Amino acid sequence: MLYSIYLICHYASHESAIQKSEDREQKTEGILTIKKLHDPQVPCRSPGQGSRDGSDRYAVKKKTLLSWSTGKDSAWTLHVLRRDPGIEMAGLFTVLNERYNRVSMHAARVELLCLQAEATGLPLETISLPDPCTNEQCDAIMGRFAADAAARGIQCIAFGDLFLEEVRRYREKQMQGTLIEPLFPLWRLPAMELIEQMLTAGLEAYISSVDLKKLPAGFAGRRWTRDLLQELPAEIDPAGENGEIHTIVVNGPMFVKRIPVEVGEVVERNGFAYADIIPLGESTPASGQRDGGNGG
Repeated sequence: MLYSIYLICHYASHESAIQKSEDREQKTEGILTIKKLHDPQVPCRSPGQGSRDGSDRYAVKKKTLLSWSTGKDSAWTLHVLRRDPGIEMAGLFTVLNERYNRVSMHAARVELLCLQAEATGLPLETISLPDPCTNEQCDAIMGRFAADAAARGIQCIAFGDLFLEEVRRYREKQMQGTLIEPLFPLWRLPAMELIEQMLTAGLEAYISSVDLKKLPAGFAGRRWTRDLLQELPAEIDPAGENGEIHTIVVNGPMFVKRIPVEVGEVVERNGFAYADIIPLGESTPASGQRDGGNGG
């Protein structure tokens, strides 16, 4: 899931299961810290945007940032946005747990996050939240980020949420007064139809965290496939929208190359099981139709 500024505030302490990176940079707790980790030198336009004959070249496009969780829903949101002729993709931003220097809830390593950004061809910014983080701290930090984005000409921020009304209202509230329009391209799409589109298009992801109140730890570290979905209990949302699982994407039409990974240690802590998804060397060219580079 796109995870999630809202969820970070409530679940940050669960990430004590993950050992922090040795190369952690010094930050100031509770202060907005934006780091540009990947910045392509030559922006290029996605072939999925605009008309084929170039007749839309004078159309005004909305400069858009995408909240990037490293998971399947944010990745698919990028794929959808790049096919929207009214959108210009300006970049990705990701929220990190400051204490462990990992992507919140998904527990992705920063080096894997950077490889994802490189594979999309989009610039990446990170925002560090303290652990623990109160709702007030989270609101203040994200409010400053939105104001800074608006000052840089960003018109929209997109999220990969599917149906949780409380999360959507929270995001919309954060954008109030910033002149930034929140976008929800996947909102209310039928879950199984959406999942089938992802898998058919070649999206490859691994389950990086599991809520042990809802699923056994054995699901952590497994590849997200149709066979795995058949094993889920009937009461579990197949897309994991209720936080049952979180994923890390390593391939798909939104990437220009596949990221080879291996599954490391699985640890259990504070009601969650976390699998360490470890990138292996250089990314490899991916087969199949791709979205293209950055620029939206």
